[in-house]
Amino acid sequence: MPHSKLPAAFFQRTDVLAIAHDLLGKHLYSCINGVLTAGRIVETEAYRYEGDNSLTMHLQRKRHQAQGLHVPGGHAYIYTVYNRHALFNIATHDAQHPDAVLIRAIEPTIGVEEMLLRRGLATPVRALTAGPGVLSQALGITPALTGQPVTGEFIWFEDHGETVADADVVASARVGLAYAGAEAAGLPWRFRLRDSKWTSPAK
Repeated sequence: MPHSKLPAAFFQRTDVLAIAHDLLGKHLYSCINGVLTAGRIVETEAYRYEGDNSLTMHLQRKRHQAQGLHVPGGHAYIYTVYNRHALFNIATHDAQHPDAVLIRAIEPTIGVEEMLLRRGLATPVRALTAGPGVLSQALGITPALTGQPVTGEFIWFEDHGETVADADVVASARVGLAYAGAEAAGLPWRFRLRDSKWTSPAK
């Protein structure tokens, strides 16, 4: 099957959980300063405007920055935590529903040497792209790309014809959301490919 770029319509569907699930096995590409890097997505997290206190709190705490979520689905939303880690999200649904999918981990496939340089590593180990902050660093993704379409020339996704069975997906609680309360912290909206050695080590 030929590789096909995911269209904006893929990200404008109303169910952010389905989008987060369906991104597993797809391939994420970045072309920064003419350098191509890519990886197969092995871990995502979904954030939903309705019924998710963690996203409600994020929209309140980062009110100005979070305007980047009030857009039609299919645009990059990147923000920093601890003043150093850039987290790459895709705005989904529509401007009235600021839902998002966080890409948490990829299996590197293209441009590994460049990823190693960006990360300051010598060999391609799990730590290269297993976690949202290191993934962004490896792919050269920074907050300056917020608002860019994820169907464009800098960031895009491709379907390489892989079908991921439900049995091969592990759904569990998202990472680091204790501050949002037990209900939000316990939502099983983190999706991982079972048995992938490239998923993030966070429990």
